[in-house]
Amino acid sequence: QVQLVESGGGLVQAGGSLRLSCEASGRIFSSYAMGWFRQVPGKEREFFAGINWSGGITYYAGSVKGRFTISRDNAKNTVYLQMNSLKPEDTAVYYCAARRIGGPSSVRYDYDYWGQGTQVTVSS
Repeated sequence: QVQLVESGGGLVQAGGSLRLSCEASGRIFSSYAMGWFRQVPGKEREFFAGINWSGGITYYAGSVKGRFTISRDNAKNTVYLQMNSLKPEDTAVYYCAARRIGGPSSVRYDYDYWGQGTQVTVSS
């Protein structure tokens, strides 16, 4: 069993930055692909960033490409999300997810473990 714990969310003004962290328990974290999703009330949870087990391959949704950066430190069992140039439409609950087999996927049901989520609010 893997447990994921997100941190780093909060309130920021438009144009500002935040860095989210997702720390995983378990020694086999380094073999998992990881993804970041976000969700606003009344909408589906949407994928926007993913990273393979080594950190050598990353994927981004068009809405965040060029502004967000996903990275990982397998020695610390942690995946990061650096968010720059934040916009009010980035306001959501942010979730990290781990996938045991396969590379990062945009499909939420491909992931096996989820964190509890952290709120990000961007004010205009």
